[in-house]
Amino acid sequence: MGKASRRRKNGSDKVHGTRVRDLSMAPAPFVARPFEGLSGETDWVAIREVVPSATATVTFADGAVAAHGPRNATVATVLPLSWSGLHRADGTVMVALQSGSTTGDASRDVAQVLLATAAADVGTPVQSAPLATAVTPRLQEVLDPAAPFEVTVHEGFDFWVPDTGDLDDEGREALEHANAAAIPTVKLESAPSAYWCRVGERSYLRWVLPYDEDAATDALARLHAASAASLGEDSRLLGAFRACGLLVPVWDLDPSLGGADYEGALAQMAVRLDDALAQSSPLSSEERRARSGLLSRQVTLR
Repeated sequence: MGKASRRRKNGSDKVHGTRVRDLSMAPAPFVARPFEGLSGETDWVAIREVVPSATATVTFADGAVAAHGPRNATVATVLPLSWSGLHRADGTVMVALQSGSTTGDASRDVAQVLLATAAADVGTPVQSAPLATAVTPRLQEVLDPAAPFEVTVHEGFDFWVPDTGDLDDEGREALEHANAAAIPTVKLESAPSAYWCRVGERSYLRWVLPYDEDAATDALARLHAASAASLGEDSRLLGAFRACGLLVPVWDLDPSLGGADYEGALAQMAVRLDDALAQSSPLSSEERRARSGLLSRQVTLR
């Protein structure tokens, strides 16, 4: 085999003495905040990491898909059989954010599945898409940046099919089984991307914050040190986790109350958090201890 053939086989060549890699084979580079710049960044993170059953409609940018292709698609938490995508018989394009391959850039991963599903035959599931690479377009290129991203939370997974009455016995049983496992969840209105949920006999509030991770951690530490991090009686800040470059604090709540009962407390917390974020003074010793406690209970979700 000649030198030129070996270079082509290795996916690289030399131009003026410089080795140039074939970017179509290079892995997707890591992006800490993959959904940054998208409309509703925090809700993208929530659907991917926090909410059990939800959907949102997205609109393709001009030229992103074939001229005769779909203009819209549905982003969902999960799909049947852990499919990455589904081009339903009625023409609806659906992709799941909580399944599929993962690289260093979730935006490229989802865009890869989105484009593959839009191009698939009607009535065809996309079980998995090829891994995204450095040349795979990102959602920021594929989607219309002016289109809103509005989340609809569902009690179960009936959204998988256009009409549940058309299911056979096996399909109906599978859907009922999935619905029974869904965690009751409510999207609150007092702050963006705040979700109340009930898990067994406990209830929690998880809030995806749109701020820089470190700044948000400092603000929560200030509130915790000032005994201002509670959402009311019988509630406490458990800690926070990091997901897709954003901080998600979690509160343990009074299990006798529902999500709507916390709208007022959440609105007040949003004001206190903004005030804490506006502070520029160094953390006090007590605030530093509170910050260390938050960090010690923190995990990172990719």
